Amino acid sequence: MKREIKLERNYVEPDLEINDWKDIEGYFEELDSRSIDSVENLRNWFHNRSELEAIISENMAWRYINMTCDTANEEYTKSYQHFVQNIQPEIAPFSDKLNRKVIECPFVDELEKDEAYFILIREIRKAVEIFRKENIPLFTELQTLSQKFSQISGGMTVEHGGKEMTLQQAAVYLQATDRELREEIYHKIADRRLRDTQPLNEVFNSMIELRTRVAKNAGFQNFRDYMFKSMGRFDYTPEDCFNFHDSVESQVVPLLNPLAMERKEALGIDTLRPWDKAVDKEGRDPLKPFEGGRDLLEKSIECFHRIDPFLGDCLRTMDEMGHLDLESRTGKAPGGYNYPLYESGAPFIFMNATSTVRDMVTLMHEGGHAVHSFLVSDLELTDFKSTPSEVAELASMSMELISMDHWDLFFPNPDDLLRAKKEHLEQIIDTLPWVATIDKFQHWIYENHGHNTEDRTASWLDILDRFSDDVTQWDGLDENKSNLWQKQLHLFEVPFYYIEYGMAQLGAIAVWKKYREDKKAGLDGYINALKLGSTKTIPEVYEAAGIRFDFSKDYIAELIGFVRDELKGLR
Repeated sequence: MKREIKLERNYVEPDLEINDWKDIEGYFEELDSRSIDSVENLRNWFHNRSELEAIISENMAWRYINMTCDTANEEYTKSYQHFVQNIQPEIAPFSDKLNRKVIECPFVDELEKDEAYFILIREIRKAVEIFRKENIPLFTELQTLSQKFSQISGGMTVEHGGKEMTLQQAAVYLQATDRELREEIYHKIADRRLRDTQPLNEVFNSMIELRTRVAKNAGFQNFRDYMFKSMGRFDYTPEDCFNFHDSVESQVVPLLNPLAMERKEALGIDTLRPWDKAVDKEGRDPLKPFEGGRDLLEKSIECFHRIDPFLGDCLRTMDEMGHLDLESRTGKAPGGYNYPLYESGAPFIFMNATSTVRDMVTLMHEGGHAVHSFLVSDLELTDFKSTPSEVAELASMSMELISMDHWDLFFPNPDDLLRAKKEHLEQIIDTLPWVATIDKFQHWIYENHGHNTEDRTASWLDILDRFSDDVTQWDGLDENKSNLWQKQLHLFEVPFYYIEYGMAQLGAIAVWKKYREDKKAGLDGYINALKLGSTKTIPEVYEAAGIRFDFSKDYIAELIGFVRDELKGLR
C-alpha cells in the first residue's frame, strides 16, 4: 500500500509535542476568539479544529496503548494519569465553548445543508445540551477507576505445571480432552477471579455512584438515559433494546438447549458442567490455527489479501509501523481493541492471543475495525471518521464471517476447517443471548440506583437464567455464577457499549448472506457502507450495505434461520 498516511499539519505547528495543557491551550483560545464571517470560514474553522483534535486524540491514544500493553510500567501509568487528570479536564470546558460557538454562528444553518455536517452539528448540539462543568472531575475519577479495574484484571494469574500464566493463557486448557484437567483449570481461574470479587465490587459501586451523579447533574433521571443521549443514539431508543432482548429470548434462546444437549450426549457425560462448554464435543484435541503471534498475523494478512488485496495491505501497513501487539503475557491488560490513530492514519490492534480459534477470530474482528479505519481515513474531518458503535461493530463482525471462505489458511485439514466454521457459527448463537444478558443487566443497574450488592446479584442471576440453556448444571458453583458478570470489561470501562455487538451481529449475518449470494456485490456493499463513516445515519449506512437496521422477531428469525441452515450444511 503506497500511500501517505501521516496527516499533514496545516494549522498546528509541525513539531508540537503535547506534554502539558499549556502546549495546546493557545490553539483552543485562537479557535474560540476567531471571527467567522462566512460559510467557508466556518468550514475552515472546522478543519483546523479537526486537525487539533486528531493530534490530541492520538497523544491520548498512545498513552493508553502503552499502559494497557504493560500495566506494571509505572511511567506508562503516570503518563496516562497525567493526561486524564491534568490535560483532559482543561480541554473539556474549552470544547464546550467551541461547541457553543458553532451553534451560535449565523452560518451554521447553511452549513447544515451538507448532510455530513448536519450529523456532526446534531452531535454538537447534543454535547452542548448535556455538558456540565461539574461533571469534569467526575469523569476524571471514573477514568481513574477504569484504570484500577484494568490493573486488577491485568494482574490476575494462575499457576499450572510450575508455570505462571494469564487467565487467557490458562483458559486454553478448558479445551483439553482430559475432563479432570478442565475442571482443575476452571476452578483455578474461577478461584482467582473470586479473590478480587470484593475489590471489583467496590470499584463498580463507586462507578455507579459517580455515573449517577453525572446523569443527575445533566438533568437526567438515570445514567442509562444520559448515556443514550451522550452516545448519540438518535436512531433507536431503550424500548428498541427491550425489543431486541425479547426477540433474542424468543428466537435464539430456544436453540441453546438442543445444542447443549447435543454436546452433553456427544461427550457421554451424565451432567454438563461449565468446564465442558469449550472442549470439542467429539473428544478431539483443541484446534490450533497458528503458532505464535507472527504466524497468526501472516496468515491473517494472506486471508485478507485473498478477499481483496487492499484489505491485506491494511494489516501489512500496520505491521510495518509496529501497530500490533497480539500475544497474551503477564502484566498486559485483558481484552482486545482496535484503537484509531487519526494523525498517523493507521490504527493499533491490541489483543491477548494464545493459540485458539477464538484468538484467530479476534484478529479477524479487530482487523475489520482496522480496515474500517483505513476506509474512512480520507474523510474531511476527524469527526466524520469516528463512527457510531453500531456501524463500527458491523465492520468487525462482518469480517469474521466473510473471512471464513479462506480459513483453510489456518486449517489445511478439511475436517478441521469444517469444525472451525461450525464452532464459530455456534458461537454466534451463544453470543446473541449473552449480549442481551449484559445489556438487560445494565438497564436494570441504572434504572435501580440505590440497589445493594445482594440486589444486583439476584437481578444478575434472574437475567442470566432467562438467556441461558437449562442443561448446564452449576451445582456447587453459586459464587462463580453470581459473579460471572465481573469478567465483562464493558460494564466497567465502556458502560452501555454492548448492545451494539448484538445489533451488528445481526447486520453481519445479513452482510454475509449477501456475500454468499454474490461475492462482488456483497463485498462492494460492505466497503461502500464503511466508507461513509459518520456522514450518514446508522440506518442509511446499513442500507448502503444492502441490509436492514431491524430488531424485530421476524427479521431475527430470518437471519438465525440462515445461520441454522449453514450449520446443517457443515454436518
